[in-house]
Amino acid sequence: MRIQEFIVVEGKDDTIAVQRAVDADTIETNGSAISEETLRRIAHAQQLRGVIVFTDPDYPGRRIRAIIEQAVPDVKHAFLAKRKAIAKNGKKVGIEHASDEDIREALANVYTTTTTMLVEEITREDLMYAKLIGHPSAKARRDRLGDILNIGATNGKQLHKRLQMFKITVEQFVEAMHIIEQEEQNV
Repeated sequence: MRIQEFIVVEGKDDTIAVQRAVDADTIETNGSAISEETLRRIAHAQQLRGVIVFTDPDYPGRRIRAIIEQAVPDVKHAFLAKRKAIAKNGKKVGIEHASDEDIREALANVYTTTTTMLVEEITREDLMYAKLIGHPSAKARRDRLGDILNIGATNGKQLHKRLQMFKITVEQFVEAMHIIEQEEQNV
């Protein structure tokens, strides 16, 4: 599978994992201390062929993603569920620990954010009703929703923003919530 866009990853081990799974060029941020020079390279790559941000599903990865998104609007995003990125020893989380299949799946389900405000379709009240905020099982339900919609793990405030940014429709949201409800009934 050849990826047209440059894939932004955190480090050399992530590059190795991505290039093992797909035919792609990468740009490494060298961790969360992302430099202005690296941001300029990402902006240039965005103009040339486009960029997919594919960072680790942890706090530093989310921080890098936010820095890039602010500096280079309209980049695409690929997300990998944390459970798919845990090292065999269970102590580390990163793209480099994911299977080739999981990496290919994440890169096949990219999203483009929008810099224009959308009409809010899914409200915070909807999120409360769906037990995604303000409920004891909210975190687990948000994590599962993030997996199903391929938008990554979020807190309640981030979830509302990502649903808007990635233009998740009411129909997609309802379908994902139906899957979650079915899974919970089968437990």
